[in-house]
Amino acid sequence: MKANRLSKLSLAIGLSVATTSALASPQAFMSARSFAMGGTGVAVAHPSAAPSANPAMMAAEQHDWADDFGLMLPSVNARAADEEEVIDQVDDIQDLIDGFEDFKSSNPTEAQANARELIDRLEAFDRDTMRANVGLGLGFAIPTNSISVGFFTAGNLTATVRGEFDERDRVILEGIAALDPSAVDSVNLEDNLQSRGRILASAVVEAGISFAKTFELNNTNALQLGVSPKYVQLRTFQYTETVSGFEDDEFDGDEYETDKSGFNLDIGAAYAFGAENQWNAGVVVKNLIPMELDSAVSSNPVKMEEKHTLELNPMVTAGIAHKSDYHVVTAELDLTKKEAFGYEDDTQWLALGAEFDAWRYAQLRAGVRHNLASNDDNDGIEEDTQFTAGLGLNIIGVRVDIGALYSSADVGAALELGTSF
Repeated sequence: MKANRLSKLSLAIGLSVATTSALASPQAFMSARSFAMGGTGVAVAHPSAAPSANPAMMAAEQHDWADDFGLMLPSVNARAADEEEVIDQVDDIQDLIDGFEDFKSSNPTEAQANARELIDRLEAFDRDTMRANVGLGLGFAIPTNSISVGFFTAGNLTATVRGEFDERDRVILEGIAALDPSAVDSVNLEDNLQSRGRILASAVVEAGISFAKTFELNNTNALQLGVSPKYVQLRTFQYTETVSGFEDDEFDGDEYETDKSGFNLDIGAAYAFGAENQWNAGVVVKNLIPMELDSAVSSNPVKMEEKHTLELNPMVTAGIAHKSDYHVVTAELDLTKKEAFGYEDDTQWLALGAEFDAWRYAQLRAGVRHNLASNDDNDGIEEDTQFTAGLGLNIIGVRVDIGALYSSADVGAALELGTSF
């Protein structure tokens, strides 16, 4: 039987993402509108997205078509970074392993050529990484003149896959290449390779209720304050197996996962100012209560797993926006840095976003964000500068928002359905 082990590993990656797609990494969830505007939202979020972005914005002044009720059902976004074509490498390596098994009896010289090429392929696979992010959010808000109320549940999974070359495989493969062709048939390559594939994922799911209130400071200016008590679950997943020993029915075992739950809190503020309240400033502090969770570590020394710690620390973001009936322009900055979990880059975003409104019926959006914390020494795929764009359509009360993202490493898209009035 041909051992299609590495292809099974790529299948396991997909299945592990699918089985946890309602979960999230510490990277905050964003609506499709926010996605298309460079990830901004602290000073410009509409009511349905405000519980996740900045609860104070539920009570902020909005267009008259969005200040009574907002519903987001659902909002989905996804990003993928695979500039080193990790999955394609997996397929190429598997083809060579299968080819060796096919040829070792009928054409041992060709089998030895496969063994020599495997050395180069496995070396190239070493430390190559791919990353996938999947987000899902639901929410609604009811702004009022007294206390605005909203509900949200949101998540954003981050999963990474990495290859690791074991130097012992070089010795094995060079030995096969040096054998007399007549002896190749006795070699069992699948049971001897020690190079590894790793799946490492971090996750958090959160659900909460939000409250916000406006405080009139004078005849024109107003301050909004908001709070979101929420229930949070952290989860990690780490699975490591040799390329020759992977079994596709083992990757989802409980021994590869850890989880932890608890209550947390977001607080936010927004301030409208200017002669016509055309300026808005916002600040939000997410996850006031620090939480952390260690990943599972295999007791099998062959897997050479390290313990990784998922940290959910307070994150502070501030933004400012200028708006009119036909446009919104906003700038936003993370005042704190998010430490990477596993094979990721640290992040601290500086973002710009814009929206141009055509009489409520259509909105054109664009944005850019730059990672101030990015560095060449990160242990995964660098996240540097990302460009975004999107479109919003309002058709008979139904809102459809789409977004797209592109960078030197990432491509992504977002889709959201909802309504507001």
